Amino acid sequence: MNSNSRAIVGALVGCLLSLAVLPAQSQAPQPTYWWNDRVFYEVFIRSFQDSDGDGIGDIQGLISRLDYLNDGDPSAGEDLGITGLWLMPPTEAHSYHGYDVTDYYAVERDYGTLADMRQLVAAARERGIAVIVDMVLNHTSSRHPWFLGARSGDPAWRDWYIWADEDPGYHGPWGDVAWHRAGGDYYYGVFWDGMPDLNFHNPAVTQEMQHVASFWLRDIGVDGFRLDAIKHLIEAGERQENLPESRQWLSGYEAHLEAVKPGSFTVGEIFGGPSFVVARYVNERAIDIGFDFKLAGEMIEAASRGSNRDIIRAHRAALRDYPFNQFATFLTNHDQNRLANSLRQDIGRNKAAASLLLTGPGVPFLYYGEEIGMVGTKPDERIRSPMQWDDSPLAGFSNAARAWQPLQAAGHIASVNVARQTADAESLLSHYRDLVHLRNRHTALRRGDWTHVESSARGIYAFLRSHAQERLLVIINLDDEASEGFTLSLAESKRDLSAPTLVFGRGELRAPRLNAAGGFADYAPVPSLPAHSTIVLVF
Repeated sequence: MNSNSRAIVGALVGCLLSLAVLPAQSQAPQPTYWWNDRVFYEVFIRSFQDSDGDGIGDIQGLISRLDYLNDGDPSAGEDLGITGLWLMPPTEAHSYHGYDVTDYYAVERDYGTLADMRQLVAAARERGIAVIVDMVLNHTSSRHPWFLGARSGDPAWRDWYIWADEDPGYHGPWGDVAWHRAGGDYYYGVFWDGMPDLNFHNPAVTQEMQHVASFWLRDIGVDGFRLDAIKHLIEAGERQENLPESRQWLSGYEAHLEAVKPGSFTVGEIFGGPSFVVARYVNERAIDIGFDFKLAGEMIEAASRGSNRDIIRAHRAALRDYPFNQFATFLTNHDQNRLANSLRQDIGRNKAAASLLLTGPGVPFLYYGEEIGMVGTKPDERIRSPMQWDDSPLAGFSNAARAWQPLQAAGHIASVNVARQTADAESLLSHYRDLVHLRNRHTALRRGDWTHVESSARGIYAFLRSHAQERLLVIINLDDEASEGFTLSLAESKRDLSAPTLVFGRGELRAPRLNAAGGFADYAPVPSLPAHSTIVLVF
């Protein structure tokens, strides 16, 4: 794609972002926003691509791989089709992962410079990719100058953190030590002693963290933030999670972001709990959307067990609790064992999980390498290992003698790499690529409503996605066996379902016989649906 074409795409994306806070056009069932049209991809810069031969991934390396994510030409369909990029913390930090920040205004020196970051944002925008970065609000590193000043007793910094003269005697919400000794005093750090919590009762802290956000939105040009660990922002003694005061603080922060850059986007991490706990943050306008961990777990379980029962309940709960489609869906992230391990490296089950993620409601997020079936189990470094591009000694990640973190086993990499799977139409990568492009082509999958369709087989999960004049019927076989003779039922429909066309998957398609209410009963769309396969019909 030439630079002129990319400039045009970039201008169109800019227009979309400038209109982000406006409600959708009248044909949408309810208001949606620019992020509803995105498929996001989470990248750990350290592990994506090394450009300078030091064995550490960097920003220039990521720029060199952007065409894999999206080459800016939607008609070609050779890229993955990604339209949103989430970067784990790019800021200067003490630890390899970046979540213990030492300087919010500098890029991690292993990754590059602020100029590199601005170049990345511009290059992504040319390809139609929005960029969000991890914003670590709850805590800093114990090596941050703010905390070093506070620990030394400097009154200018002391109240930026949470102190007690004596050990308060209670642990953190998951039973770990939360109060840490420093001299004769104790400071609060819910995660560990290397990450002291900031004191958001201090207006100066709020003002500074707003200033940090303004810098990244205005000076760097990012489109928003993934907000880390926000259920821990404000505590009241032993009440350490999901306090109303945290949501109130975030509402003010959200208003600040909107004033700085209208249409800026926030997705929050509120780990654990049912949908309604996360939905409170969205409903109270503390964040735009939140990651639904309960739904993620149920999608994995559905693909693992081959049953539609609990995923139906999870989708209904999400659609009940959140504003219309305003929740983030995902399968795994950088804190969890890899999806391939959870599904016992079964390619079919991985495909079924991908189908649930990319055809369902909400805003989907993929974790790098998930699309090729990369493996990895705790400790954390092993679930954040380098991206597997080919079967060379360091999998195309680097030409150094060794990578910052050992790669997975060579036998695994031989088949699980981008180069091998790209040309294989039956590979997991091809399945992800086809699904992402399908979602990009069909508004109903991005912005549409959701209606469950009853199935005679517990392994068949079927639902309608509808938007304006577009109606799609998604049918996913979650089972390890082919499903033959299954039927579908829908009591009524106000939309015409008489003439289906197959737009995804394969099969000898049949049309339904509609009842007086526009629905159907005992509809057998195909004679047989192979194990873990997906078909999508458009009406």
